[in-house]
Amino acid sequence: MKPLQGKIAVVTGASRGAGRGIAFELGSAGATVYVTGRSVKGATTDNRPETIEETATGVTSRGGKGIAIRCNHTNNNDVRELFDQIEREYGRIDILVNSVFGGSEREKDGFFGSGHWSIGML
Repeated sequence: MKPLQGKIAVVTGASRGAGRGIAFELGSAGATVYVTGRSVKGATTDNRPETIEETATGVTSRGGKGIAIRCNHTNNNDVRELFDQIEREYGRIDILVNSVFGGSEREKDGFFGSGHWSIGML
């Protein structure tokens, strides 16, 4: 049995970077990982090729269960829907990794502000 078998994880901002790597490692340890972000097939951010679907597939191929959920963490309704879905499906979260960043589009214009939604409510 893998050490995180049966554990439910959420990794925000998991389409690329640290979030993607962490999601992969959680999958290797056997976790069910909700992979969230805005980059989905046919609609990625910053014209980057990575998607949450690819990350979820990578989680599953490493021995966990990857679940891709499109969520714009700058939108309160999207965040609420995400956590409501997890509540319905599993009733809990064992691991939460916040790797979301919602300011990349504004950064191009020289603005670097608070373009993310904090999930400190958990």
